[in-house]
Amino acid sequence: MSMVSLVVQTSFLGDTVLTTPLVLALAERGPVDVLVRPDAAAILAGHPAVRDLIVFDKRGTDRGVAGIRRQAERVRVRSSGGARGTTHAFLAQGSWRSALIPWLASVPVRVGWSTASARWLYTHRVPHDGTVHAAERIAQLGRALDSNLEAVPRPLLAPPAADVDAARALIPTMDGRPLVVLAPGSVWATKRWPGYPALAAALAPMAQVVVIGSGADRVLAQEIVAQCPSATDATGQLSILGTAALIREATAIVANDSLAVHLASAVNTPTVAVFGPTVPRFGFGPLADESRVVEHPALPCRPCHPHGPARCPQRHFRCMREIDAAQVLETLAPLLRRP
Repeated sequence: MSMVSLVVQTSFLGDTVLTTPLVLALAERGPVDVLVRPDAAAILAGHPAVRDLIVFDKRGTDRGVAGIRRQAERVRVRSSGGARGTTHAFLAQGSWRSALIPWLASVPVRVGWSTASARWLYTHRVPHDGTVHAAERIAQLGRALDSNLEAVPRPLLAPPAADVDAARALIPTMDGRPLVVLAPGSVWATKRWPGYPALAAALAPMAQVVVIGSGADRVLAQEIVAQCPSATDATGQLSILGTAALIREATAIVANDSLAVHLASAVNTPTVAVFGPTVPRFGFGPLADESRVVEHPALPCRPCHPHGPARCPQRHFRCMREIDAAQVLETLAPLLRRP
């Protein structure tokens, strides 16, 4: 089946990473364009499976009906390269706003979730399978039309040389010890495990530690460096693909249920993921070949939210506070001893 595909993904950054297996599979059938938020565009910039990126600033310059119509026209009339007409749209994000774009652009085949609010705008509706990983769930959109469409088992990113060089410049001179990346941040406050400073202090004699994250995570990094002065603070110094490149250089990463886990999956770095208010069965666990999950063994209030609430509903935050650094270190240790 030959097709020209548009993948619409305007959700969180991690969801953009987890959409790459679908993009890679569709690229086997023809060109693939991806419509993304401005901050997610950097994730797919230069990706070998993406022909064009269409940036949809849904909360800024493309806000409202005029913005939706403008984006629909971009999909309808692709300005260069000859015949480029989109034949199929895959709606990995189920809002009305996103779905209106391929509908207004008269894309003939529009595939999305049967549970989406915008399902009436789809020509094909796919059951939303909550029992599988989100990467697999998104890939099922493609298989709804072609059962032979084989998605890769995990996400794949392609950091360019400049980002690789920027990442390597931040890595301390290797001295034979393993390199451990710590990612203490998360957009959701209750998903931030508070044990990273203690873990870094315990790691100091046996590993080199680099802390990653956005500029907003610098305070968390400073708390880690205060307990582990030998740690390198790389927060706010790399692009998303640069961060992925740094993670790829590491022996292992410890991260919360956050974008960093999905970046590690995309570069196949051994991962220890710390889960608190959320659980892996929501579909956002690590996919690297060597992955471990640390979570509270017995709390009736878990899980309390699909993404992580702003504050603990029970006001005790036990799901994170009662995971100690020794437990995470014990889980991490076998990954550091691999050849």
